Amino acid sequence: MTKIEVADVFAAGLRGKRESLYAYRVRGLGRSAVVLWIGGENDEPDQVLALPEVDHCRVPVFTTVRQARLYVSRRGRRLACPEADVLELDRVEHWLENPARRRVPSGAVLDAWNFFEDLARGLGEVHRLPPQSAVHNSAYERLFGGECAAWTPEEQGAVLELITAGVELWNSCPVIVKPCSSIVLGSGRRSPKVR
Repeated sequence: MTKIEVADVFAAGLRGKRESLYAYRVRGLGRSAVVLWIGGENDEPDQVLALPEVDHCRVPVFTTVRQARLYVSRRGRRLACPEADVLELDRVEHWLENPARRRVPSGAVLDAWNFFEDLARGLGEVHRLPPQSAVHNSAYERLFGGECAAWTPEEQGAVLELITAGVELWNSCPVIVKPCSSIVLGSGRRSPKVR
């Protein structure tokens, strides 16, 4: 994604249309923040907003929905919904600590799976998630139907691999904290080029 395309998210939209922007609150054990999510139209995939830099992208993150709303407003856009949906990633991370002994929080795992795919797309880091196979598709269908207890060992392994990779992607992706003030953090470190 070029810098012009990012500007277009706030002008004509990422793909030349005025796409819907949403605030999405992620509550994790390692990282919690509000991100901006871009809803794809028709067959276009959704993605988390990530701003391109010279060699990678950074995700603007906010402490509150109000901060996200103000950020979008200053760019001439509005959030499609005034409130934010919430991903209880901490529940997923607790389950990952001992999946054999803990009940699958199916709704949170489904939300996490979708979020990780959208985050990877926004960052241009799809390769950091395992390639989707027929086993993943089957596991996703069972998850969507609330039938996690029926997962085969291969399906459960595929889910654990994908969700573990997704948590790592979220916790390590470079972010811009309070993007209006340009404080840049990557993998928990303050960037030397800021301030």
